[in-house]
Amino acid sequence: MKKYAILLFIILHFNNIQAQEIKTITYFQNDTIQLDLDLYLPQQKTNEKIPLILFAFGGGFSGGERTSEKEFGMFMAKNGYAVASISYSLYMKRKDFGCKGTLTEKIKAIQIGVSDMWQATSFLLENAAKYNLDTSKIFISGISAGAEIGFHAVYWDYKLMNLYKSNLPENFKYKGFIGGSGAIMDINLITREKAIPTLLSHGNNDATVPYSAGSHRSCPTNASGWLILFGSYAVYNHMNDLHKDIELITFCGGGHEFSGYLFHQGQQYVLNFVDTVLKGNKFESHLIIPLEKKSVNTGKYLFCE
Repeated sequence: MKKYAILLFIILHFNNIQAQEIKTITYFQNDTIQLDLDLYLPQQKTNEKIPLILFAFGGGFSGGERTSEKEFGMFMAKNGYAVASISYSLYMKRKDFGCKGTLTEKIKAIQIGVSDMWQATSFLLENAAKYNLDTSKIFISGISAGAEIGFHAVYWDYKLMNLYKSNLPENFKYKGFIGGSGAIMDINLITREKAIPTLLSHGNNDATVPYSAGSHRSCPTNASGWLILFGSYAVYNHMNDLHKDIELITFCGGGHEFSGYLFHQGQQYVLNFVDTVLKGNKFESHLIIPLEKKSVNTGKYLFCE
């Protein structure tokens, strides 16, 4: 009997794996570069259009690869969502993205990555019918550098900052943003009109990307690579002031090693988030996960000691 149960589990597991499809597609190519994306698609029983989550990996704009989040793509596809994990230009490869780097080069790396994300978005909008994607339900997400791409893709002026000739529709707006240990360079870009539902996670002791407002890589102000960033907690407070939907998971005492949490151990949080946004439900929450330090309930919010 036990043997049959094991055999049944293997068959069901195999069928479940086959229920998702992965397509590798070139979304941009010129004389010097080819950029691909992996598109994870659910197996459909109806012709209902599929919501899409765009994803950018982390790696300091110098490393990483789109295939690192295959489990996340498969998980979301199993639950009815498409995921496009994109490659983007690693402009800082063999360059210093830290304190001894050059500020203008660091900003350029982000701008190139964002332009690649906009290019991927434009490509998928143009080919939405081919893959049965719902162009009104496109989320954007990322880890660390990928989350910085996501933040700026949402809030930068597309016409001003885009480096390519790709075209997004005039009134295009991402449906929501999911970011692991990311930050934005100018918090004032997040306005009441532009703000979208947001799910963030961050360690409050992150020395790479500040949890609140601070310098990238904790660089001193006299460093050539000094760059001020507004991290997840700063964004959380700002969006609450704007009365906009945001959820933040804080790892109390945690560092940058928790940047991938939402896409690894916390996939269910992402699924719950996109489900909630698409149902039109409101939310505002701040979950503390204690690690090295205790959490303290002060009434309205939980804080790390």
